[in-house]
Amino acid sequence: MEMTGEQIIPAAQAEVWHGLNDPGVLKACISGCESIERLSDTEYTVMTTVAIGPVKARFRGKLVLADLDPPNSYSLSFDGQGGTAGFGKGSAKVSLAAERAGTRLSYVVKAQVGGKLAQIGSRLIDGVAKKMADDFFSAFNRKIAGPAPAAAGPSADAAPGAAPLWWVVAIIAAMFLLAYFT
Repeated sequence: MEMTGEQIIPAAQAEVWHGLNDPGVLKACISGCESIERLSDTEYTVMTTVAIGPVKARFRGKLVLADLDPPNSYSLSFDGQGGTAGFGKGSAKVSLAAERAGTRLSYVVKAQVGGKLAQIGSRLIDGVAKKMADDFFSAFNRKIAGPAPAAAGPSADAAPGAAPLWWVVAIIAAMFLLAYFT
């Protein structure tokens, strides 16, 4: 399965990068996310609960980041297990670009699923994956843009050596991976 999309986040690219690198922000924006743990600079584990149709499962996944180009792009691979519900694995490419209205976040996710998840219709899975992505971006926009205009602050220079984009990819990949798993 392949899923592509893009969103305009109403914030500067540096702010979006920073928000995507904050595990607390990401956890708050991913429905059903129980934890995001950093194993190393490029490896993370994600625990989440997802329900698709009649299948509800708790998934544990590992995300590995690569091709980091802060604050512009990164790629990641993921592998997740949902017990008897099934498994999923795949890859994602995420990129950020400055726009007049904020930052354009573009992604391409490729995933494979097995187990009970593979038996659920692709329409249902695609619908849930789209809803998860929409919910994530709505929550992320609220967190980053906030209820009032954000003041220009140190976020533009925050963590210049960090790789915040991989957080975005990790979240999006985890969402799609989990959606495809369930």
